[in-house]
Amino acid sequence: MNETGQALPANIQTVWRFNALIWSVIFLIGGLLLLAASHFWHWPSWLGLGVIGLTVLQLIVRLALVPYRYRFLRYNITPTAVFLQKGFFFRKNEAIPITRIQNVTLEQGPLLRWQQLQQVNIETASTAHVIDGVTASVADQLRTRILKLAQEARDE
Repeated sequence: MNETGQALPANIQTVWRFNALIWSVIFLIGGLLLLAASHFWHWPSWLGLGVIGLTVLQLIVRLALVPYRYRFLRYNITPTAVFLQKGFFFRKNEAIPITRIQNVTLEQGPLLRWQQLQQVNIETASTAHVIDGVTASVADQLRTRILKLAQEARDE
């Protein structure tokens, strides 16, 4: 699959950005708690400063990678397989045979709900594969189509 699959909706980028911000705030609080511990219990202050520095660095990297991640994440469904493509430099192409699919579930956390998106989880006996976020109507169509194709493949 050479970037010919379906792209995710553009508002998934907002979800990824807010996810990065939320995790950064959590780690920032941890760094501040370590700084407080260094003040009250004489722990080394470099622990807290290191956590804060790494938090800022990871936030910058994650925010910078959002457009890259969006540009190169695609999916495609054929009668024989579900294809997932991620990345450009570190490209990962997955082909999930329709005959191996056991279940398709839809998930929606608070950030996805805020953007009216759903995550599609495609489960086989050994692993679960994820389509990060599509609109609710597309998610329902994907689930119905994949499960129908899987049932037809089992009946043959």
